[in-house]
Amino acid sequence: MTAYAIAHLHETAVHQDIAEYIERIPGTFAPYGGRFLVHGTGHETKEGYWPGAVVMIGFPSIDEARAWWDSPAYQEIAPLRSRHIVGDIILVEGVPDGYDPAVTARAIRDAIPAE
Repeated sequence: MTAYAIAHLHETAVHQDIAEYIERIPGTFAPYGGRFLVHGTGHETKEGYWPGAVVMIGFPSIDEARAWWDSPAYQEIAPLRSRHIVGDIILVEGVPDGYDPAVTARAIRDAIPAE
């Protein structure tokens, strides 16, 4: 099942380290089947408050996403980013092929106590 690394970057900085990080990161996720899905593009906030930038990398599975994050190659370059950018990063599984949200809605309805 597809998985994603999603970064919400609140405060970004222009710095030589960031340029180096961007140059080097594709080589770190390529062995794990990762690829940029969102990077360097704008976004529209429809509800709430979402300042900053969004980055999204897709992986074939959550195991590959975790392996990429924990890899020596990625951990070597991560400080280039973290020293200059404040943000949140999550790894999340996608839904399986054929996912039916009605099944989730039924489970929620079944969990509601009878009145």
